[in-house]
Amino acid sequence: MLTQRSRYALRALIFIARTGGVAPVPISVIAGDQKLPRKFLEIILLDLKNGGLVESFRGKMGGYRLARPASQISFGEIIRMIEGPLALVPCVSVSAYQRCADCFEESTCVIRKVMLTVRDNTAAILDHTTLADLSIAREAA
Repeated sequence: MLTQRSRYALRALIFIARTGGVAPVPISVIAGDQKLPRKFLEIILLDLKNGGLVESFRGKMGGYRLARPASQISFGEIIRMIEGPLALVPCVSVSAYQRCADCFEESTCVIRKVMLTVRDNTAAILDHTTLADLSIAREAA
């Protein structure tokens, strides 16, 4: 399941993408519009800034904007940045592979085969869904 942190990150980034991306969006505007706790949002946006997804600007006209075009930021990238690997078990993770402690033979493990399919399909959907895809629709995030 996605954590609240990931859902808030996605909602904030979709909102920023919908503003057009030219002028920075104040954190108070993001928090108010999306009904997100400001302090928690500050922490999330700092992580997204450190990960290269947003830029921050100080001052009266300051705020946050996307560091790249919305069409180049996928849900997969955002979720991996906040949550870590998409895999449900460590033996199918691309970025954090570990052999399962209770596995007898990885090459014949049916659980691993199913989880690999789940990981591949999940990654395909999330990696091909960008902020631009969702910033066009005006439905609630």
